[in-house]
Amino acid sequence: MGIPTTPVVTSMFEENGKAAAYKRGMPLQRFTFIPHPIAFKPTSLLRDYVNGKDPVSGKPLMQEIVEALTKPLSAEEKKTGTLDRTPPRLVKPDTEENLQRLFLKNGWTDGLPIVLPTEKRVADMLKGTSHSPNEIVAKMSPGSAHEAWEYTVEKVAVNAVMAGARPEYFPVILAIASTGLPSLFASTTSFARMVVVNGPIRDEIKMNSGMGAMSPLNQANATIGRAWTLLSMNLSGAGKLGDTYLGSQGNSLTYSNVCIAENEARNPWKPFHVEKGFKPEASVVSIFHGWGIAHGVGVRANKGYHNQIRELLKVFNVYTSPTSAAGALVLMDPLIAQDLKEAQGFETKEKLEQWLYENTLVTYNGFWDDELVISFTVPLAKQGVEPFASRFKLPKDALMPRYPSPKGISIVVVGGEANAFFQAGDFRYMRSASVDAWR
Repeated sequence: MGIPTTPVVTSMFEENGKAAAYKRGMPLQRFTFIPHPIAFKPTSLLRDYVNGKDPVSGKPLMQEIVEALTKPLSAEEKKTGTLDRTPPRLVKPDTEENLQRLFLKNGWTDGLPIVLPTEKRVADMLKGTSHSPNEIVAKMSPGSAHEAWEYTVEKVAVNAVMAGARPEYFPVILAIASTGLPSLFASTTSFARMVVVNGPIRDEIKMNSGMGAMSPLNQANATIGRAWTLLSMNLSGAGKLGDTYLGSQGNSLTYSNVCIAENEARNPWKPFHVEKGFKPEASVVSIFHGWGIAHGVGVRANKGYHNQIRELLKVFNVYTSPTSAAGALVLMDPLIAQDLKEAQGFETKEKLEQWLYENTLVTYNGFWDDELVISFTVPLAKQGVEPFASRFKLPKDALMPRYPSPKGISIVVVGGEANAFFQAGDFRYMRSASVDAWR
C-alpha cells in the first residue's frame, strides 16, 4: 500500500481496461498502452515497443510510465467511488412486442425471444423455493478484472422466467447461481462452461440423462442452461462484447452451456457427485470449464474403449495455469462404461482415471514448447510451483503426465445406450453446489 503503480496494457484492451477502472470508481486511472499482441513476438520487436510510443496517446512509452508514477495526481484523478447499480425493479407497461424490443435493445437477452418476466410470473417462479426473494444468493464477476455484482433470489427468478424455466427447476438454477460462476467468461480464448446435475432432482424435474441428453430436446436441460446465460449477463455484466466478453471467435457451446444430468440408473460406477463427497440421495450441480469437446466413435470395443478415449484426449491442449489447471472430461454412454467395468477390469472410475493419467503422456518438448504453456506455466515452474518445477528439470527425452494429477480427469456417464459412443474434451471440474439447500 502507498506504492505508486500504473497499469501497462496492450492496446487491444483499451476499452476493457478503462471500463474496469471506471466500474471500480477510478474513471481517470492513468494507463499506458503498448501494441497488441505481445505473446510469442521476438525480443527485438518487444524492445522496439518499449522504446517506441504509446499507440493510443502517441506519447513516448517510458516517459508516460515515469510520469504516471511520479506526477502528482490532480483533484479529479483523486476522486473515488463506486457506480450505483440499482436497476429499476419494474419497467413501464407496454405491448409485448415493444417490451421484447426493449429487452433486446438494452442487452438483457441472449438475442432470442424471451418470456417476459411479469410480476405474476416471477411470483410463480419464487414458489419453487422456500427462500426469501430478498435473500442474497452470491456475487458474480465475468472475470478477475471486473467487479463482482451481488444479486438476490428475486433477480435470479426474473432471469429464470425469461429463459422459459418452470418453478420446479428453480432450486437447480439457484444452486448454479450460488456458485458465483458465470457461463460467459472474460477471456480472449472463447471458453465455455458446462453443468452436470446429479441426485433425485434429475428425475423430479424430468431432466434428460439418456438419449439425446446433450441436444436441445428437453425443457429442463434447455431452460436451466439458458437461465445460466441470462443471469450471467444481467447479474454480473458478462457477455458485453469488447468489455466483458473478448472471445476472439466465441464458442457455440455457450448457447445453452451444455446442461445435462448424469445417467445414474445405468452408471455402473459411483455417481459424479458422490465422488465429490456428497451423499447419493443429495441433489447437486457440478460446474466445468474448458474450450471444447469432440466425438469418439467407440462402437466396436476390439481395441478397448479406454484406448480410444486415450487417443482422443491427446488431441487437446496441455495448457496449465494456477487458476485454470489442465483437465479432461469424458462423457461416455452407459454401454461404454459397462464394458470398461465388466470386460476391461476398470471396477471404479478412479482406476480408469489413473490409467488415463499414466497413458496420456506427452514429450518434454511437446509440453514445454506449447505456446500457452510458455506464457502461463513456464513462469510457475521457474517460481518453484510443483509439479511444474520438478517436471521442468526432467531430461529432454523424458515423457511427462499431461495433467497435474489423475483427479484432473473427470468421467460422467450420459446417454441412451442406442450406440456405444463417447465424447471427451478439455473441460476441467471447478466446483459443486447443493440443490437441496435452495429448495
